[in-house]
Amino acid sequence: MSTNGPLVQVGDLKAYFPIKRGVLSRTVGWIKAVDGVSFDVPVGKTLGLVGESGCGKTTVGRAILRLIPPTSGSVRYDGEDFLAYRGEALRRMRRRMQIIFQDPVSSLNPRMRVGNIIGEPIEVHKIASGQEKRQTVASLLRRVGLDENDAGKYPHEFSGGQRQRIGIARALALSPDFIVCDEPVSALDVSIQSQILNLLADLRAERNIAYLFIAHNLAVVEHFSDEVAVMYLGRIVEKAEARELYANPKHPYTTALLSAAPEPDPRRKRDRIVLGGEVPSPADPPSGCPFHPRCQLTREAAAKGGDPNQPITLSPRGMNGAISLRVLEFGGTAEVESGGEKFRVLSKCTREVPPLEAKDGKAGHLAACWVTK
Repeated sequence: MSTNGPLVQVGDLKAYFPIKRGVLSRTVGWIKAVDGVSFDVPVGKTLGLVGESGCGKTTVGRAILRLIPPTSGSVRYDGEDFLAYRGEALRRMRRRMQIIFQDPVSSLNPRMRVGNIIGEPIEVHKIASGQEKRQTVASLLRRVGLDENDAGKYPHEFSGGQRQRIGIARALALSPDFIVCDEPVSALDVSIQSQILNLLADLRAERNIAYLFIAHNLAVVEHFSDEVAVMYLGRIVEKAEARELYANPKHPYTTALLSAAPEPDPRRKRDRIVLGGEVPSPADPPSGCPFHPRCQLTREAAAKGGDPNQPITLSPRGMNGAISLRVLEFGGTAEVESGGEKFRVLSKCTREVPPLEAKDGKAGHLAACWVTK
């Protein structure tokens, strides 16, 4: 494994699914589940991927591993083109890339004993067999906090947290360098979540594993990730170091997500940002910035524009500090409708897709927004 440069490099990844109708099942459109996602995951680091349900997080993880065929884009693993691998070369490369599935129940075969579930990849890849395989399985069970005698049991004999530990042991069986964690703690109790997260952190330190950590819980992502990427409607709209993103969000969608996170201290008050409008469909995304039908910033900027030659300052509820911009740059306003409500937004937000570009703050803080600096 090379230590020069990122371990995983994803470039302009797209995953579209056809919409078929009629007797002949003709393709009449496309669901753009992932629409041009790019990021890097360094060796031994964790990239957190967050966003609403349906934004494409799980599809990104599965497309990287080729569990779902990508429509276009590139995935480079340790400097090599992973999408170009075929046959035996692909099978060997799969040993280095694994996944922990979200549901610890459906991801385990109920007809197989735990020892066979964990030992199957070891035997398929001809790493060990017989007594050596059984010893390896026992070692993996002990490492994830289970008893080696559990190898003879079936998945239904375990709790949810124990099943997730079995899934982690299966992912570790081939000693991978990179693991996609697809919401590995979302179905577990809070006390069990901390145990699983501590286990994953220990394994990262021991084996220098890189993670793509997909989750809804923003507090978990902040605690566990080195860098965080926020997805909306199949695209990454903000990416930064974890502490920087939580302290200084630059995209209005990120701010709304953070405002919705539960506050453990009842004495602290947080302004909840309730997004207006409807969640767009990935089969028919809005033109321009995909977030503009729900964006509070573009609405306020359009309402306060006044003289286009004069700069204005926005102080939306829930945002950190004030945001300055010149309405002159946005070419006026336009009326849109979302959720049965009509309102005005900046015209540029309806015409052009904002690039993921550097914003004020720490180096590497990127956001796709025309309004914020």
